[in-house]
Amino acid sequence: MKDTILSFEDVKLIYHTVRGETVATEGLTFSVEEGEFVAIIGPSGCGKSTLLSLAAGLLTPSEGTVVRRGSVGYMLQRDELFPWRTIEKNLFLPLEVKKKLTPDAKRRARALAEKYGLGDFLQSYPAQLSGGMRQRAALIRTLAAEPDVLLLDEPFSALDYQTRLNVTQDVSEIIRSEGKTALLITHDISEAISLADRVIVLTGRPARVAHVHTLDFGAVTDPLRRRENGQFSGWFELLWKELNA
Repeated sequence: MKDTILSFEDVKLIYHTVRGETVATEGLTFSVEEGEFVAIIGPSGCGKSTLLSLAAGLLTPSEGTVVRRGSVGYMLQRDELFPWRTIEKNLFLPLEVKKKLTPDAKRRARALAEKYGLGDFLQSYPAQLSGGMRQRAALIRTLAAEPDVLLLDEPFSALDYQTRLNVTQDVSEIIRSEGKTALLITHDISEAISLADRVIVLTGRPARVAHVHTLDFGAVTDPLRRRENGQFSGWFELLWKELNA
């Protein structure tokens, strides 16, 4: 049995404003195991991004506990690469912030770039790369800091459909080949099915866990092959109904 690397236990989060209180989550309970890829879907405005902020330690629960083993890396909806820095310098940024920019860390970042097709672009600037390549660079930048858990906040939503499919393929390959644990927030049911080992469905606000599904595609982890699999439409129909119940 694998170790639990992230867990939410009966988590309640209340936002306080001048107009009063807003309960964002209540009784939120789930866990993520080491090496697992978990996707979370839920109605618009239910607090999916709030959940990632709790997982990252950026927010503290009003009640309940969030337990993390190790460090987290956060990948945002846009690549957020600094346009005045080369791709190499962008990859080094989290290492600089953490004061871990050692020769070994630099070599690892460059090796990741080389391994995943960015080796020839290290001295290029973000504006010289396609949207898909920039998003790949953003993931490698996150991995360069060697996080234990990757938090993915709708990282493909800013891309056009074709680029989105290609980048989804890239991200899945990189995360799985590096053996990383990932927690993905998405509003795209197809994306969740094509990427995840498990899908967690949230209720409307305040967010609770409504359903948890283990996706059994056998050894198939390739997102495009999953979309072609006969089970795909059945999972989509079920999750659509649960999401719109």
